[in-house]
Amino acid sequence: MGRLFVVNLEGKVYSCKHCKINLALVDDIVSKVSFQSRHGKAYLFSKVVNVSAGEKEDRMMMTGLHTVVDIFCIGCGSIVGWKYEFAHEKGQKYKEGKSVLERFKVSGPDGSHYWVSHETHVGGSDADV
Repeated sequence: MGRLFVVNLEGKVYSCKHCKINLALVDDIVSKVSFQSRHGKAYLFSKVVNVSAGEKEDRMMMTGLHTVVDIFCIGCGSIVGWKYEFAHEKGQKYKEGKSVLERFKVSGPDGSHYWVSHETHVGGSDADV
């Protein structure tokens, strides 16, 4: 295995909740309101660092068919979200090349965690159907 190169971000950052490696800047959030995952809230980012990508696969989501890759923290290997490779519907093209971090799997800029309530309704824009 080669040497691990980690990008350290300056400013308000979201980090892996397991190993605390930097993942994204608050300033790179595209949307906080429209995205959901199996575990609740998820945020769309224009740029995410310190992740590796899984295999491309087509997934039917609430907003239609997308080609995505799961993204994993390079520090600990935890899955932290997914990246949109291709949006099959014209109105969803803005997602291409952007990544979603599941709020449940990251620490906020203030070190806070998002806890899932068992009563939380998971639906919304891009939870798998």
